[in-house]
Amino acid sequence: MNKEKSLYAIIGLLIGLSIGYFGANSLNGSAPAAQTNTSGQSAALPPNHPPTGAASDETGSASSGEGGAQGDVMVAIEQARKDPANFDAQMKAADLFRQINRREGELEFYERAVKIKPNNFDLLTRLGEANLALRKYDEAAKWYEQALKSNPRHEATLQNLTQALIEKGDKAAANSALKQLEQVNPRNPEIVQFRSRLQ
Repeated sequence: MNKEKSLYAIIGLLIGLSIGYFGANSLNGSAPAAQTNTSGQSAALPPNHPPTGAASDETGSASSGEGGAQGDVMVAIEQARKDPANFDAQMKAADLFRQINRREGELEFYERAVKIKPNNFDLLTRLGEANLALRKYDEAAKWYEQALKSNPRHEATLQNLTQALIEKGDKAAANSALKQLEQVNPRNPEIVQFRSRLQ
């Protein structure tokens, strides 16, 4: 039950973001033909033409309103749960949680996605970021190290790996990662701070 309540809370937050976005778009869009005659496009529409604002489904309800946004979120999460072999569905669900800074939910779906594509660089770095944000430094370091096997000179990943290793308390590994970071970009602004923390 707690999981269900959390899911509804997350959906509520996503709906709030969506309403702001769609509300701004509908205010900037053209008014229904029956209400205005100021633009050539509105005047040219037939008298019984439906409003040109939010798109409606066959039942006449706006798909971009609150119900549509909530439905979209629910569909994305349910699709990912029902189809664990669908990489895109797992990533979409994880990204929804990421947008509202819900790292546990984000992590759940990224971990599902990595079972499908274990060498996807962007996914590996996202797993590192989610674990680092949750202060799971061992896990964060593991994912960053795996990402660096795909792209050994990726500056942001080396920087994040160094941070995770420092937080973990592994000074030897952190020094090694820091040396790699210095080779890639000796002007990286975090190097001085990392050096001072490793002394």
